[in-house]
Amino acid sequence: ILSKGELQVSDKERHTQLEQMFRDIATIVADKCVNPETKRPYTVILIERAMKDIHYSVKPNKSTKQQALEVIRQLKETMQIERAHMRLRFILPAKEGKKLKEKLKPLIKVTESEDFQEQLEIVCLIDPGCFREIDELIRSETKGKGSLEVLSLKDVEEGDEKLE
Repeated sequence: ILSKGELQVSDKERHTQLEQMFRDIATIVADKCVNPETKRPYTVILIERAMKDIHYSVKPNKSTKQQALEVIRQLKETMQIERAHMRLRFILPAKEGKKLKEKLKPLIKVTESEDFQEQLEIVCLIDPGCFREIDELIRSETKGKGSLEVLSLKDVEEGDEKLE
């Protein structure tokens, strides 16, 4: 081991490691995704089963987060799944507010509230993939005067649903 720098990994160890990675990926997907109709999170077991159905194979040299995002893309083809939206609040200066609002509109999924007095305040839901783009847009356009606040990382419905 010292001279060649390689450690022999038994078949069982490798299998256990891949299984653990598979479970980790399923957990990340379950954390980040919801059913778009009910806005409720999927269970890890359901995600694992769906991953087996699409014959997903774990890549040991890639990070679990990268693979989870890949799995989400693949699962979208076979089941109703989408990333849980992030809830944000923007506070923008009045003079840049109108112009910036038009640039932000295509990136916003749902606008929950809008308040325009001395400054523009918007509470909205966005796709998590757009966060960095929105953050850079606000920072560059307002030159540090505007603020962006994350209210919740994922917007999901909790609690029991009554069936009739």
